[in-house]
Amino acid sequence: MSFANPTFLLALLLVPAALAAQVASRQRARRYAVRFPALTTLKLAAGTTPAWRRHLPAALLLSALALLSLALAKPQKDVAVPIRRASIMLVTDHSRSMMATDVNPDRLTAAKRAAQQFIDKLPRGIRVGVTTFAEAPDGTQTPSTDHDLVRRMIDAQIADGGTATGDALQVALGALQHEPKGLDGKRPPSAVVLLSDGATTAGSNPVAVAEQAGQMKIPIYTVALGTRDATVPNPGFGPPRLSVAPDPETLRQIAEASGGRAFTAEDDQQLSSVYQTLGSQLGTRTTKREVTAAFAIGGLVLLLGAAAASSRWAGRLP
Repeated sequence: MSFANPTFLLALLLVPAALAAQVASRQRARRYAVRFPALTTLKLAAGTTPAWRRHLPAALLLSALALLSLALAKPQKDVAVPIRRASIMLVTDHSRSMMATDVNPDRLTAAKRAAQQFIDKLPRGIRVGVTTFAEAPDGTQTPSTDHDLVRRMIDAQIADGGTATGDALQVALGALQHEPKGLDGKRPPSAVVLLSDGATTAGSNPVAVAEQAGQMKIPIYTVALGTRDATVPNPGFGPPRLSVAPDPETLRQIAEASGGRAFTAEDDQQLSSVYQTLGSQLGTRTTKREVTAAFAIGGLVLLLGAAAASSRWAGRLP
């Protein structure tokens, strides 16, 4: 909760001031009270008034004063609203290391499922594209509101080859650079979501490309997939299996250089959770919404309640 005009919060000081004045007034009344010898008889004749009745009008009045003071300060709360214009490029790794079965049923299948869930979380108006890569970028769909185009390209991936992360990011940034401008002459907000499980083995330095993305104000959100002990069959001669541990450190550097955020996922459930979180974050933006009316209405209701309680019980015998 924040306030557009916090200076008016000083009006809250009237609440303890009014309370102190009321206490002082009651003490003054006791000082000049007249003692009656037949007080017990008078109490029986008047009946017993609950203590809360005497204090209710003042309590309601002070509460109303507090709410109206908050209303003057124009309270605001953060709300998530759907983004109507944005472009997102998915960059997905389908190198040979994605054959590893440390993520159920295997890394590539889990990545495909998570990417589909990510798209499901995005509003239909968001433009989504994809770049798939292994030894080199081998498939690109420029951002489009037709999300089915991206879904089909994601599902068509087969695990094989090396890892050219930097080149794939370069292609994705190029696609975002050519996005059409809006009526205001500006390109829509853009972001890249990179999923990879291994160190770069070919192409350009991905951290240098991420620095370019940061200059372009395009954050890269990275997801490191897999566990440290994972292996895959060796396609050639040599050891029977190859280690395919993920490289979260490089992916973290990519995210930081671009102004994005790095995630890690060691199983299919974590991966799905990461993509759902990204879908919610990239599909919405946080904005402040004024809630002055709620405080003002609450204050007026309490004020009416104080008036009603005062006229009903104050100064009257039951």
